[in-house]
Amino acid sequence: MENDRVATCGRPWRMLAGLLLACLSFAAVAAPRSVELSPDSGTVALAPHVRYYHDVAGDLGADAVWTRVEADALGPLPDGNGAFGFQSGAFWFHVRVVNRDPAQTRWLLVQEYPLSDQVDVHVRRADGYTSVLAGGDHRPFSARSIRYRHPNFALDLPVDVPVDLLVRVESQSSMQVPLQLYTPAAFTEVSRDAQFAIGLYYGILLALFFYNLVLWLWLHDASYFWYLCHITAFGLVLFTLNGLGFEYLWPASPWLADHMVPISICLALIAMLQFSRTFLELPRRWPAGNRLLQALIAFFVLLGIASFWLPLRISTPLASRAVLIGVVGIVIATVVVLRRGYTPAKLLLLAWSAFLLGTAVFTLLAFGLLPKVFLTEYGVQIGSALEMLLLSIALGHRYAALRNENQRIVAETNQRLERKVAQRTQEVRSALLRLEDAHARLRDSSRRDGLTGLYNRAWFQEAFAALSEQARAAGTPLALMMIDLDHFKAINDRHGHFAGDDCLRWAAHRIGRTLRPHDALLARFGGEEFVAALPGEDLDGAVAIAERIRRALNEEPCVSGDLRIHVTASIGVHVMAAAHGERIEVAFAVADRALYVAKANGRDCVEVAA
Repeated sequence: MENDRVATCGRPWRMLAGLLLACLSFAAVAAPRSVELSPDSGTVALAPHVRYYHDVAGDLGADAVWTRVEADALGPLPDGNGAFGFQSGAFWFHVRVVNRDPAQTRWLLVQEYPLSDQVDVHVRRADGYTSVLAGGDHRPFSARSIRYRHPNFALDLPVDVPVDLLVRVESQSSMQVPLQLYTPAAFTEVSRDAQFAIGLYYGILLALFFYNLVLWLWLHDASYFWYLCHITAFGLVLFTLNGLGFEYLWPASPWLADHMVPISICLALIAMLQFSRTFLELPRRWPAGNRLLQALIAFFVLLGIASFWLPLRISTPLASRAVLIGVVGIVIATVVVLRRGYTPAKLLLLAWSAFLLGTAVFTLLAFGLLPKVFLTEYGVQIGSALEMLLLSIALGHRYAALRNENQRIVAETNQRLERKVAQRTQEVRSALLRLEDAHARLRDSSRRDGLTGLYNRAWFQEAFAALSEQARAAGTPLALMMIDLDHFKAINDRHGHFAGDDCLRWAAHRIGRTLRPHDALLARFGGEEFVAALPGEDLDGAVAIAERIRRALNEEPCVSGDLRIHVTASIGVHVMAAAHGERIEVAFAVADRALYVAKANGRDCVEVAA
C-alpha cells in the first residue's frame, strides 16, 4: 500500500489533481454516514451506520443496488437492529468506512451469525476499483478468510481513502446480520474469549452427560436415559446454531449445515418430552397430559423426518415455533402434576424453568422479536447452565434433608430404647400378654387379604375342604360361587390403581353384607375375583342369593374421592349335591366355567354351569 502511494505521488500533476478531486467529492457525498476507523477503534459495530434494502425477489444485481446507494434510496436499520426474523429474498447492506489508522490497513469484516446461507461483500474504493468476496454456509468452510464459526472477510482499507462496503445476505434461516469490523488483534481477543466460554460450556455439558450416564448404568432408570438423549441432542442443537458443526463436523456439506438445524431441534424436543413423561409419571398421574405430550412427540418425529425434504424456509421456522409449543406443553403437564401432589415435580419445574426461558428467548430472537444482545444470543447456554446449577442445589438440599432425617430417627430410636430398658422389669408380664395377643392377631392376619380384609385363597381352600366333608357327612348340599368384577382393568387404567383398590374394598363390603345372614364363607380368590361357599343352600337358593349380590353392587356406585364408579359383577354358581362324591378341584372348575359363561353372555349376570 505504501509503495502504491509513493508511485501515485510521482504521476503528473493533472492526474493527481483529478484523483484528489474525485476522492474529495466522493467523501463529501457520504461524509454524514461514514464510519471513521481511528487508531483506538479495534472493534466497530456497523449497525448504527448501516443502511439497507430488502430485495424481496432476490434477483437484483450489485449494479442496480449501487445505483440505489448513489440515489440515497436505502433506509436505516429498524431501531438499529439487524435481526429481521424469517424473510424471503435477499437483504443488501451498505456502509462507508474511512481508515484513519496509518498502522492498521488490514481489517476483518465479521457477520456474527453463523447460519447465513450466502454472504457476498462488494468492496468499492474511491477510484472505482471493485472486488467481491464470497462466504456463508452454502460455500465450503475453507473459503473463509479465517477458520472461525462466523462468516468473515479480510479487507485492505487504505489510510484516509473512503471505501464502500455493500453486503448481500440471502438465507432460508433467520435473517440476522450483525456486522462488525475488527483489527486482527481485537478479533483474536474476542474469538479467544468466545471460544473459551463455549469450550467451558461444552465441558460442563460433557461432565453432566457422563455423570448421568454412570447413574443410568447403575440405576437403570428410564428418566436418566431420556435425559442423556436430551443432553446429546441439545448439545447438537447448540453445536449447529453456534456454527461449530459446520466448522468441525461437516465443513464441506452445505446440506447438513442447513438441515441439521430443524433436525437437531426435533431430536432435542423428542428426548425432552419423553424425559418429562417419564419423570412426571404422566401415564398414571395425568393420562390426558400423557396423551398431549405423546401427540407432541409424534409431531416432532414427523417434522424431523420431513425436514430431510422440506425447504428450509418452511422447516426451520416451523421447528422454531414448535419449540415454544413443546415448552408450553411441558410446563402445563408439570404444573398439573404438581397441583395433584407429586412433589418431585417441583424439582423439574425449578430446574427447567431457566432453561425453558432461555430457549424461548432464543426462539423470539430468531423471529426478530427481540434484539440481538448478549442475553438473547446466548440465552440457551445461560438457561441450561442455570438448570445445572439448580439441579445441583436441589440435590444438595435433598442430601441435607435425608441426613437430618436420619439423625432425627436415630435420636428418637435411642430415646425409645432407653425408656424401654428402664421400664423393662415392670412391663415383662404385660409384654408377654401383648405378645400372645399379637401372635393371635398375626395368625388371623395370615389368613386375611391385606386390601379387603377378607380371608385369602389359601385359607378358603382349607376351610372349604372341611365344609365339604361336613356337608357329605350330614347329607346336605354345599353351594359354591365365583364372583368376578366386570371390566376391572379398565377401571384401573382409567382412574388409577388407588381408585381400583377402593372399588375392591367397596365390593368386598357389599358382598359380605349380603352374605352375612346365610352363614357363608367369603374370600378374595385373587385380583378382582371373589369366592363364596354357602352350606345347606340348594341351586335355587344359591342363584337367588347370587342375584341379590349382583343387585347390591348395581344399586349405587363406588365412591373414590371425587369419583363415582359404577361396578358390576359376573357370578358363576355350582352346587355340590347332598350325597356328592365330587372332588374339590372339580367343584372349583365347574363354578369357574359357569363364571366364564356369565362373562360370555354379556357380564353383569348370574349363570349356572351345565
